[in-house]
Parts: sequence; C-alpha cells; structure tokens
Amino acid sequence: MHDTRTAVVTGAGRGIGREVALRLSRDGHRVVLTARTARELTAVAAECPGPTLAIPADVTAKDAAEEVFAKAEEWGGPVGILVANAGGATSAPVARITDEEWAQALDLNLTAPFRFVRRAIPGMVEAQWGRIVVVASMAAKRGDPYVAAYTAAKHGVLGLVRSTAAELAGKGVTANAVCPGYVDTPMTERSIELIAARTIRSEDEARHLLASRQPIGRLVSPAEVAETVAFCVANAALTGQGINVDGGAVQS
Repeated sequence: MHDTRTAVVTGAGRGIGREVALRLSRDGHRVVLTARTARELTAVAAECPGPTLAIPADVTAKDAAEEVFAKAEEWGGPVGILVANAGGATSAPVARITDEEWAQALDLNLTAPFRFVRRAIPGMVEAQWGRIVVVASMAAKRGDPYVAAYTAAKHGVLGLVRSTAAELAGKGVTANAVCPGYVDTPMTERSIELIAARTIRSEDEARHLLASRQPIGRLVSPAEVAETVAFCVANAALTGQGINVDGGAVQS
C-alpha cells in the first residue's frame, strides 16, 4: 500500500467521479467528494470504505476551488491528489452555438479544472509530491460533429495538463489527463436519449450506435476509467499524458 493521501474528486456524485472516489477510498486515501447534489454525495460517501468529506459545490462558481480546498485541508491536511472530473456536454451545430452555450462549456470543462489545478499546485510543490488527474475525453483528441464547444474545451484542458506537467516536472508532482470514449454513465444515457429524440432510432439502437463506434464493441465501464486514474496516481514517471480509455477508437 502506498502512503495515505487526501484526495479531492470533483463531479463525485455519479458516473466516473463516483467510481474514482470509491477506488481511491479502497486504495486507502482520505477522499473529499464534491458535486452540486448533496444527496448523491452522501450516497457515495456511504459506499466508501475509508474516511470521506462531502462538500456540495458548483465547480463553476469563481470561489469554489478555494472553498473546497480550504475545507479539505482543514479536514485532512494537505491535498496530495486532485481528480478534476466534473464536466458536461451539450449538442448543437457550430452555426447555432450561442455565446452563452459556448461560455458555459468553457466554464465547466476548462475554467473550473484550471481553478482547481491552480489551487492544488502550491501545496503539492511544497510537499514535493502530488498527483493531478483531469478527466478529459476523446474529444480532447479529435473533432466530432455537433459538439464543438465541448471539444474546444477538452482540447484546451489537455493543453493545460501538458503545460502543467512540463512546469512541475522534477518537483514530485505529475499531471495527466484521462481521455475516455463512450462510458456507461448518466451523461451517456442523456446522449442516447437525445439521439433517440432527434432521429428515428430507439434508445437501444442509439446505445448500440455509440457502442459500435468503439472497436471493443461496447461502452467503457466507469471502473475501467477509475483504474486508469489510479494508475496515474501510482506511477511517478507518468506525466504530461492524455491516456485514451476508449476501446481502441483513437490510437496514439
């Protein structure tokens, strides 16, 4: 077992974030869970085998990172692990994306992770140990139609990770992005419902369509993404990477 650390996980109430929180707790870390819905956080905290602190927060709020970290540090000491997982997507052709939709996509998927990363760095550098993991997306590696705002934000957050890694190399702090394909989560369920609503396909057909875009022929499980996050935490030589967890859809 490696040393016990205090870990902050954003978007921890469901899907990938829930599974990451459970995995880090099983690995022996103290886990701070944050998301907007207190009820979901309470449920995830109850599933974790180790110490947890649930902090309901909207990560897009300007002071959210400062407030979450202040409470986390008071509870569990210096934060050694940050998993910036909160994110979300909307769908529209480029020509129909409003300024508001564009700004919302960047706020949630790029600016919020930036603020959490920025807040995490000083304590990690002081401790000469830290692990920053951003849950990005295959949209950080390629462009698909109708998700330009989300894709631009995810490309941006991969750039943030790469520059952060280069800056902190040699200081005991790593920064990586995990880039999932289509994962069996509530977010993907919403995509399936949207495809069914906008086309003549049933939800089962829409699910099969997404699954078939990955060579393994199925959706990725949240546990498989969490396993990759845990690998980023465990491996001190791994930094500056965007690790694909997409069933072979994009080879790099």
